[in-house]
Amino acid sequence: MSNKRKLKDCFYQTITYFAAFIAVATLSLIFLFVFINGYKLLDFGLLTNDYYATFYNGALEEGYSFSSTLKPDSLSEDVHYSEKWGLGLVDDKDREGNSIIIIEYVAEDSPLLLMYNKNSEEGIESIEFIEGQLISKIAYFDKGTSLTRTGAKVMISDLDSTETIREIVYSSLGGGIRGSIITTFYLIGITIAIALPIGIFTAIYLNEFAGKNKITNILRSLIEVLTGVPSIIFGLMGLAVFVPLTIKFTQADSANLISGSFTLAVILLPVIIRATEESLKIVPDSLRESSLALGANHTQTTFKVVLPSALPGILTATLLAIGRVIGESAALIFAIGTAVKDDISIFGKSTTLSVHIWSLMKDEPANIELASTIAIVILMIVLTLNIIIKLISKRFIRDLG
Repeated sequence: MSNKRKLKDCFYQTITYFAAFIAVATLSLIFLFVFINGYKLLDFGLLTNDYYATFYNGALEEGYSFSSTLKPDSLSEDVHYSEKWGLGLVDDKDREGNSIIIIEYVAEDSPLLLMYNKNSEEGIESIEFIEGQLISKIAYFDKGTSLTRTGAKVMISDLDSTETIREIVYSSLGGGIRGSIITTFYLIGITIAIALPIGIFTAIYLNEFAGKNKITNILRSLIEVLTGVPSIIFGLMGLAVFVPLTIKFTQADSANLISGSFTLAVILLPVIIRATEESLKIVPDSLRESSLALGANHTQTTFKVVLPSALPGILTATLLAIGRVIGESAALIFAIGTAVKDDISIFGKSTTLSVHIWSLMKDEPANIELASTIAIVILMIVLTLNIIIKLISKRFIRDLG
């Protein structure tokens, strides 16, 4: 081999390795950035809690007695404890970086466990006062109100120096993404139910039944063009077409989950059609010929021989479609809305995980930590679905083999 040839080969190898290194390094840095910024907020409560906190206005009935429970040894030094009221509080930050006071401990004989809902219109209504809730303020009859900004230490000091409480305003933690997760899964299910059958049967027609002529070539060209159309244009189409249609024929009165699903279905059709058609093309013609030789007709051969053989590729197309649904945001801003909801209805506005990230990043300042945490959740969902589809695909390949 000549020196010139060796130099050329070395140059090509260097370019190849360098390009691979850049790609791997870039993806690794993105993942590292998301993980470093988001892992601190990742907990089970984030996935199960509502986004909006539930507030309570608690008041004490007459005749209560004070607590006699000493501060438990299990509580850290950061916990400020009132032996008189049997209450331990700690300063912390919520998922959006705001200062909060968390109920760390409530003694079994605490009089605060006997509080009732002060704002109830149906007589005396008992309410929960448990660890993990947040205290916003404590109002007294004989002094000024203790607020979150004064800190847990001052709040406990005020409690120790009073004999009665006029009102305690406290709430659940809030800030969870349960509603966004449910919306995302609803959207995946409805969109795939609409787009997958249409896309698969269209691909079957183009590859197995349609003749090779100008019309089919034009159809394929149009499908390729749709693949490159910006998703925000589809969002405008959803707002102009699907939102009015769902308002007319359903109980929806604005952008909703169904209009968002139809919009995403249109976006996914080119992806599913192209991926399915490529899967059908790689099925050997010998399988078709063998089936026909054994007496099966064209339709039977297509659906009983060709389609099962192409199933792994179709599952891959399904995975691509699900990933597009989870990651889409621009189109959904118009077609489904950006309202973060805890009570999810397919006829109402809501937000997916990706749109939730968008809403966090448009705030001033942007909540990068929570946005990164939601990004981790999205990656976990995609990874889980990827593994499931790969396992199903291997199972079908083994059965066919």
